[in-house]
Amino acid sequence: MTRRVAAIDCGTNSIRLLVADVDPERGTLADADRRMEIVRLGQGVDTSGRLAPEALDRTMNALSDYAAVITRLGAGAVRMVATSATRDAANAGEFVRRVMAVLGTAPEVLSGDEEARLSFTGATAELGGELPAESPYLVVDIGGGSTEFVLGASGTVTAAASVDIGCVRMTERHLRSDPPSPEQVAAATADIDAAVGRAADQVDAGQARTLIGLAGSVTTVAGIALSLPAYDPARLHHARVPAAEVHAITMRLLSLTRAERARIPVMHPGRVDVIGAGALILDRIMSLLGLPEVLVSEHDILDGIAWSIAAPQTASGR
Repeated sequence: MTRRVAAIDCGTNSIRLLVADVDPERGTLADADRRMEIVRLGQGVDTSGRLAPEALDRTMNALSDYAAVITRLGAGAVRMVATSATRDAANAGEFVRRVMAVLGTAPEVLSGDEEARLSFTGATAELGGELPAESPYLVVDIGGGSTEFVLGASGTVTAAASVDIGCVRMTERHLRSDPPSPEQVAAATADIDAAVGRAADQVDAGQARTLIGLAGSVTTVAGIALSLPAYDPARLHHARVPAAEVHAITMRLLSLTRAERARIPVMHPGRVDVIGAGALILDRIMSLLGLPEVLVSEHDILDGIAWSIAAPQTASGR
């Protein structure tokens, strides 16, 4: 039976909404509405350990708009999850109280393992059949504050890891110049490489036959690779980008000024200042783990959240 559900993913960089009609028996998920706002909830969390007042205000303003959409579209169930920034913040309780006041339901602050499993479900639920993507899959979700690695096949997760590297965190920590200096890029690379090494200790990427990349850093790199005149989810979904092209785009992005990056047609304004770090994370993952190409997915943790409401056993990744 089809259920209309609402999923909200509140990350370090963006807050996103999906209202969808999900039929677990048929294995289908159809969008009623899907939207995203860059709110930078994780602004300064890496150094201050707290969610900034202005970041909380931006997030609640976007959430208020989402609550109106959910009511208008008549979603029967709502689940909101929060990820890296709220795991790290000392004032996460304030965030929870304000969400309750706006949405009427409490956000769930996910562990890295839970985040990884939902991302895996969202990215792989539709694979197989007509789409040629060989399993096992390694799903990599590059967020603002953390990156999740999850390995699995046929709806079953075999290993997962979450490490504290993300496009916002690496930008704030290392890439402060415009453009970043070679020394800053080298420091970010060393930080990323160490984190990828920790993830590889838990997730055997050598088993993977397909790398699936999620989130805005990956879709932006893919959009540049495809020379898209504007952001186009239909063109980006399940595009394949070779490792050599990812590397070339990453080096180009790290050499450009902020103004030059802003002129790239596919670039979302909220990603201009963090895309260099996001691309570098993807590039280093592919290089260190020996992965020849990335399969881009527009379906990610947001879809996994929707599946978790309508079909909890499927979305558990077990």
